[in-house]
Amino acid sequence: MTPAASDSGETLVLGIETSCDETAAAVVARSAGGSGRLLSSIVRTQWEDHRAFGGVVPEIAARAHAECLDEIIAMALQEAGVSLKRIDGFAAAAGPGLIGGLIVGVISAKAIALATAKPFLAVNHLEAHALTVGLTDGLPPPYLMLLVSGGHTQVQLVRGVGDYARISTTIDDALGEAFDKTAKLLGLPQPGGPAVEMAALAGNPARFELPRPMKGRAEPHFSFSGLKTAVRQRAREAAPLSEADIADLCAGFQQAVLETVLDRCSKAISIARAEAGVELRHFVAAGGVAANAALRSGLTGLAANEGLAFHAPPLALCGDNAAMIAWAGSERLARGLVDPLDTPVRPRWPLDTEAVKVRGAGVKA
Repeated sequence: MTPAASDSGETLVLGIETSCDETAAAVVARSAGGSGRLLSSIVRTQWEDHRAFGGVVPEIAARAHAECLDEIIAMALQEAGVSLKRIDGFAAAAGPGLIGGLIVGVISAKAIALATAKPFLAVNHLEAHALTVGLTDGLPPPYLMLLVSGGHTQVQLVRGVGDYARISTTIDDALGEAFDKTAKLLGLPQPGGPAVEMAALAGNPARFELPRPMKGRAEPHFSFSGLKTAVRQRAREAAPLSEADIADLCAGFQQAVLETVLDRCSKAISIARAEAGVELRHFVAAGGVAANAALRSGLTGLAANEGLAFHAPPLALCGDNAAMIAWAGSERLARGLVDPLDTPVRPRWPLDTEAVKVRGAGVKA
């Protein structure tokens, strides 16, 4: 980490992330010109708390956040080399996410803001993912973004802070959910994304015939439930599964995902170019699944073929973290977009509130 700011004129924001099963706090510095520095980032994962249940249990997650958040905040401040007095604003993920966890983080940020008479910033978790490349790559909007996380799979045109236009979304499972469910089906540990990716390295992607959902369709949307079902059917046909069977199924699943995502993103790029009203020069991948090496490589090639520069955060900042919350908070603070202390948490909070609901998409629209 870089040294903390003193009298440099930088704005310092403390971010808190408790939207799911990571408890995190971070401090970022933003210059008057808009460049950023990450001063600290502390993340505590909870997977050992949830492993026996095969997935995240909301009540357990909320209690775990409450038990350790104070310590995580203190560690972030210590690593950054600053005191609370030096922080200019306090940001927390206020949605979307698990309501219990969101409440823990938001109440903590509000309490510190009130005690220090500093601004409180309610951050949309999805916007934080969307803006992370501003911190890591110095990339300002506009750009086109593929958001691939546990709960969302969308292509969004990022026009500016608080200004988004959804190009496409998933009509059923998000990609992160599909990875997690495939891992669980095959008896692999959670989180499922890294487990499937690791197993796929030893597998033959051509052994099992799997679909490429929505590939070639005129609309740019995603669908992964049929692919997940096909994996289950192939697994039943090959049962009992050997390690080689599992590796081949994972490799086939990942290859199907890659081909599907590249096709859907290509369609979304075409639509965005026709409708955006801005010249597209950059394509960004964000969210936990953006850490997948095969996907990053494929998207890099797609962007190059489309004449776009590809950007993705470092692996440590792809999953849920507080650095992205702090950075989004600093961008909002620079624009005077502070929030009152009675701001509620929002378990569902779309980036583009004006987007037309897609049939079948449910809350992920």
